[in-house]
Amino acid sequence: MDTRERLIESTRELLWERGYVGTSPKAIQARSGAGQGSMYHHFHGKPDLALAAISRSAEELRDRAEAAFTSSGTVSERVAAYLRREREALKGCPVGRLTQDPDVMADPDLRAPIEETFAWLTGRLAGLLAEGRTSGELHAGLDPAATATALVAVLQGGYVLARAAGSAEVYAQAVDGALGLLACHARQEPSRPA
Repeated sequence: MDTRERLIESTRELLWERGYVGTSPKAIQARSGAGQGSMYHHFHGKPDLALAAISRSAEELRDRAEAAFTSSGTVSERVAAYLRREREALKGCPVGRLTQDPDVMADPDLRAPIEETFAWLTGRLAGLLAEGRTSGELHAGLDPAATATALVAVLQGGYVLARAAGSAEVYAQAVDGALGLLACHARQEPSRPA
């Protein structure tokens, strides 16, 4: 991994662990093993490096979600694959946690990749749910946009509840509950005569 990549990855980790204020240039340099000159050679300063790190975290979230959304199976199975994929529930979402950081939210440049990522995620889930409704897998009364928003809220809220309880099991329960509610909208195939 070259110096620029080490700087970005170290900043991603520190932002996830400490937030923007706690991610000092000295901490970034110590974690990455890069000197001050290298840091300022590749980036204009901490905000520029933070933007690269946040954008990378957002891109990784989208890539992982898209892998689940384009896998084989029904719409419900693909949504379940996304919701149940392995996560570090007690650390929280590396993108979602930044919404709690007032310094990140106050900076339009740093906020933009976060806002865009959640808009993309909600839109992508809504598209999948609409596909399931059109194919007859899900009831016609299902509201794809509202349901997608609820699913994203369950994920982010699941992280918060798991951190508060100190238990990843709470996160798993939130996901199970969301999938149970989604299953209520699945159309049952009519029974066939014997």
